[in-house]
Parts: sequence; C-alpha cells; structure tokens
Amino acid sequence: MLTYQIVISGIVIEVEKKRVKNLRLTVHPPDGTVKISAPLLYKDAAIRAFLESKLHWIKKHRDKYNGKEKPVVPEYVSGEIHSYLGECYVLQLVNHNKPPRIEIANGRIDLYIVEGSTKQQRKKAIDEWYRKQLKEISSPLISKWENIMGVSVNEFGIKNMKTRWGSCNIRAKRIWLNLELARKPFHCLEFIIVHELVHLLERNHNAKFKSYMDEFMPGWRSYKDELNKCPIKKLDWEF
Repeated sequence: MLTYQIVISGIVIEVEKKRVKNLRLTVHPPDGTVKISAPLLYKDAAIRAFLESKLHWIKKHRDKYNGKEKPVVPEYVSGEIHSYLGECYVLQLVNHNKPPRIEIANGRIDLYIVEGSTKQQRKKAIDEWYRKQLKEISSPLISKWENIMGVSVNEFGIKNMKTRWGSCNIRAKRIWLNLELARKPFHCLEFIIVHELVHLLERNHNAKFKSYMDEFMPGWRSYKDELNKCPIKKLDWEF
C-alpha cells in the first residue's frame, strides 16, 4: 500500500493506493477531510484528472462541515442531556447496589448504578440499554420492509460505526445498524433500514438504487440530509 497527498485548488487530498478495483472518493467528518483510494497501478495523472472532475462535488460535501458545532463528549453525570429517538432527556444517576438498569419517564433517563461508578461503567450501562432498545424497535421494522420490498435478511445486529449509519453484507444478507441511531428520530432509523434493504435489490448507489428509494420512501432525501448534519457521523453515500 502507498499513501501520499495531492493538492487540488488548495484542498489537500489523501491518496491511498492499494489492492482495489475502482477509485473510491470520500469526504469525512468532522472537518471535511478528503480521501481517495485507487488501484495500485493507477497513474497519478489519472487520479488528478478524476479529482479535478469531482472538484464541485468535493467542495459541496466539505461545505457541509463548515460552521458545525463540535461534538459534545458526554461525562454521563446527573443533569446531562441525553437523547432517545430524537427526544431530549435529563440524565439522573440513582445509587443502586444491584446490576445497572435504566428507567425512562417524565423527561428523565434514570440510571440506577452503584455509587462511585466510573464514567466507563455508566457509559457501558447506557450503551447496553440503547442497544437493547434499538434491537427491539428495529426487528419489526425490518420485517415490515422485508414484506413490502420482497427481500429477506438472514440476520441483523447493532454496533458502533464511526462513518456509517448502517451497512449491508449482500452475500450474507446481514445488516448492521449504528448504535447512534437509538438517539435519532424514528424516521431516521426507518430510513437507514430501508436504505440497507434496498442494497439487496441493487448493490450500488446508482440511479436504479435511488429510484427504488423514491418508490419505497419518497422523503428519503430529507432524512439523509438530517443525518448528514450530525457532527460526527455521515451516511456513506459514494459514487
């Protein structure tokens, strides 16, 4: 593998040559870092020409990150604001000598946990609760859209992903959903599920893929934009 940088119109672009078949251009949050991966034998002049042809696209996507608020790093302490399915709740720690549990009511997320718990223990308890809730909510949603779209999933799971809201292994018919979706509005979760299921009908993000999205969820573009405004995540929407 070979890595270096190319500067196009003042924009520094990270180039990575490796064992791939096609060019892959991406813009990454939170600061709009531009990266391109290319086949090992691809000539630098061809890479530069491709980047110049995509300059408008690069600038458009980098502009999305200008002026965004920096992500707040939670401390998992009482009084802190946490979200669940797009609604804001005040976190309240409650001393508890049994295994951690969470109750949500009256605008609060009550975390019952041992006195003197560490930040990591509190985070783990909340993440496990988010994971459980997201799995329970997603299962009937996936079944609903399987029936509508005429596809089937062998399994799905929840995990932390830095740059994707979801992913689909087409061969294994396996879907992964980002744990962060538990914090987002319900329609955003449903959009990602539909997006990943459409990959079972069309592998690539091409015109056919978008026509499927228009058919099944006409408002998908606004949901995509809503998720892409988040400071630390983006929908992986490539060429």
